[in-house]
Amino acid sequence: MSWKGFLVYAFVMMLSAASFGQANILNAKKPDDIGKKSETQALVDAEDKPLEYGYVGERDILWSKGTWEIIDLDERVNFPLYYPIDTNNIGTNRRSLYDVLVGAIKKGKIQNIYADSYFTEKRTLKDIRGTLSKIDTTDLGIEQYNAGEEVDEQFIDRRDLGSADIVEYHIRGLWYFDKRLAELKYRLLGIAPVAPDVNFIDSGQTDLVELFWVWYPDAREVLHEAKVFTGGNTSQTVSFDHLLNARRFSGVIYKEDNVQGDRSIDEYIADNAFMQLLESQRIKEQIRNFEQDMWSY
Repeated sequence: MSWKGFLVYAFVMMLSAASFGQANILNAKKPDDIGKKSETQALVDAEDKPLEYGYVGERDILWSKGTWEIIDLDERVNFPLYYPIDTNNIGTNRRSLYDVLVGAIKKGKIQNIYADSYFTEKRTLKDIRGTLSKIDTTDLGIEQYNAGEEVDEQFIDRRDLGSADIVEYHIRGLWYFDKRLAELKYRLLGIAPVAPDVNFIDSGQTDLVELFWVWYPDAREVLHEAKVFTGGNTSQTVSFDHLLNARRFSGVIYKEDNVQGDRSIDEYIADNAFMQLLESQRIKEQIRNFEQDMWSY
């Protein structure tokens, strides 16, 4: 991308952030005017696209390492990915990352969803419905069914996973050293929401499962349109795409590319959370030090 294109993109980003935060509230003559965009804002939003990834040739990659990380939503720095969990009393422009992903999948805007982080088993919305919700029949409903009657809706229990049920996110990415730019860079490849199994979530079971994996490049358009509230200044917002690509979150590596079939850390350091955390930090420092070592003589 040329410098001119970069400056135009930066200008558009600033305008779009301001328009999102203020939402015309200062110029509104009545509450119905809040959120209505001016012609300038509409024009800016029409041109607002996620920053394209530059082409990286295979010969330009001097070194690379794939990593898998856990984004724990209990950490304060990761709250922008978790909240809001209650959308009844908040505007439609504020949604959690889970709501954005699931909403886009249901609307068909995100179609590249998979069962695993290697993106080998593709899934559809129909395939993952059983992962996102469960439908059960009460005893009275079973009696109606056994009597040959149509089961009344009040005797059918439906439990859908929501934003409040998401405990963490798993992400897969690639660290690589671009020898043409002489820079260590990171490319996010996939993201998966993680929650307790919906079939046992109300029974106290704490085992976590990956609900689905999203091929991240396919979700960038959707995540760019969805804005994130990151602090106390409502006029300065960023998109989910910007937040994730800029790594404005806290992640802990739980697996890396290795000769043992990409085994995870807890497979060779078992029952010791502290040592697992140290091993994660060792892998992270090893990646960071590669760029430093390139300039050591």
